[in-house]
Amino acid sequence: MRLAYFGFPHIGGTYSVFRHLRAGLAGAGIELRWLGCGPKAHAAADNPMFRAEMALGSTVGRPEDSDYARTQAMVTAIEAEFDGVFVNVLADRVQTNAVRYLDPRILRIMVVHNITPGTYAAARAIRDHVHATVGVSARIQADLVQRYGFHRDRTVTIPNGIDVAEVAAQRPARSQWGLRLLYLGRVEDQAKGVFWLPRICRDLPSSVTLTVAGDGPDLARLKSRCAGLGRRVRFRGAVPPAHVGTLLAEHDVLLMPSRFEGFPVTLVEAMAAGCVPVASRLQGVTDMAIEDGVNGFLFSIGDTRGAARAIVRLAEDRAFLVAASARASRKAREQFGVSLMAERYRDLIDGLRYSQPTVAPPLGLAGWRLPPGLRPGIRTYLPISLKNALRTLRERQA
Repeated sequence: MRLAYFGFPHIGGTYSVFRHLRAGLAGAGIELRWLGCGPKAHAAADNPMFRAEMALGSTVGRPEDSDYARTQAMVTAIEAEFDGVFVNVLADRVQTNAVRYLDPRILRIMVVHNITPGTYAAARAIRDHVHATVGVSARIQADLVQRYGFHRDRTVTIPNGIDVAEVAAQRPARSQWGLRLLYLGRVEDQAKGVFWLPRICRDLPSSVTLTVAGDGPDLARLKSRCAGLGRRVRFRGAVPPAHVGTLLAEHDVLLMPSRFEGFPVTLVEAMAAGCVPVASRLQGVTDMAIEDGVNGFLFSIGDTRGAARAIVRLAEDRAFLVAASARASRKAREQFGVSLMAERYRDLIDGLRYSQPTVAPPLGLAGWRLPPGLRPGIRTYLPISLKNALRTLRERQA
């Protein structure tokens, strides 16, 4: 069986899921290949960093193709070469929409990676054209069923898994002088809350240091806001996947002040490495992995003082830090390994192969259009500050 995975090589969570899922499904005789289209996919294919990944997938069409031509190229390639597809909702609007035009014999599994209203609206737009939907956290599954009309029996939770072999099993000796914090991920404030990092650091002892590893649109502004902290904050830039395990093992605490997530791979990778998480409380997301006060700490979104208090406790109580580190590693390795994720996907695929539910008939390409939910909505035009405030309020009420 050959399945396409909508996406292309990049440093990020959805491509990490592809790599892990590909390896996990191979043993069941399922070949998974990435399939991309559009300018970004073609740019990734030409990037020397991803040369080795080109053997694992392909691009279709041309970089300059219109949305209609991209859809046509996707549909043609899928129907000619694949038995089914994994659709990563909203990773690419054109790819997401392409499933509405596929032959009904093509198996379609939608994967929802985030808890934002925009992601949910996009998922609803193709809901009736997929055979099953996977939410990467319990929160996503509950939201889709309770608020967006998804069928309970066709909507499941499968958390993102990690390859524990890629995470360092042994940690270097812990520093006796100061706690080593790490922020790892896209340097962007709207989702990741990175502008809260310097505020948290200012409430910490001077012996506590922070490493910011990653790149993104808000990197320059974050560096400017951290200027007064001197050597307490160090910027590492983007980190290749092969180096992530070592980086995590070199730090004591993962700091994750996100406003929203789906189920962050970085979080469970850090826990597996014994890096104690201090993260925003996202109901049904971060609390799936973090037991507050046991294997890490949760703080209300934007509560920088609450985050700082948790870090100070870890800095002052080294016995608790060591115990929390061990508990975090054990939970991540036992409950979020890639083998368990792959097993759950294999069970889902097997069930669909032998009992495939009816989906909406395919639409004609001649009438191609982006439906509501895949077109920019009113939220797109709101000021970022207002969107951030609304997201924070929404999560605190949840």
